[in-house]
Amino acid sequence: MVPLSVLDLAPITEGSDAGQALRNSLDLARQAEALGYRRFWMAEHHNLPGIASAATAVALAHVGAGTNNIRIGAGGIMLPNHAPLLIAEQFGTLAALHPGRVELGLGRAPGSDQITARAQCGALCSAAPKTSPRKSSN
Repeated sequence: MVPLSVLDLAPITEGSDAGQALRNSLDLARQAEALGYRRFWMAEHHNLPGIASAATAVALAHVGAGTNNIRIGAGGIMLPNHAPLLIAEQFGTLAALHPGRVELGLGRAPGSDQITARAQCGALCSAAPKTSPRKSSN
């Protein structure tokens, strides 16, 4: 059998809120687990009023605590928007809480509009080099 997975955005339905969207995500993960799905990933999206998965590691902690075996992970943490050490610590903590179940997808795209991206990374953006390092001729 082909292993199946779920990629969830934690959509906020009309008349609902982010808390209910995250509870719905947990219900979906439980249902996927019961049906034998291999993994449940959440996509990181920021500053979108209809999506509740912006704090992906926090949302995954909720899903991990409410399931038993399904692998949990992030379908694309965009590293230009985050300090890599912070992401490593967050997902390392998740892995300690849910051994053998945590996966992490990384990306390097901006991942959102420029205003949101700048607000996310703050000083990290201003400290980043403006150009790529040059190759040494040695």
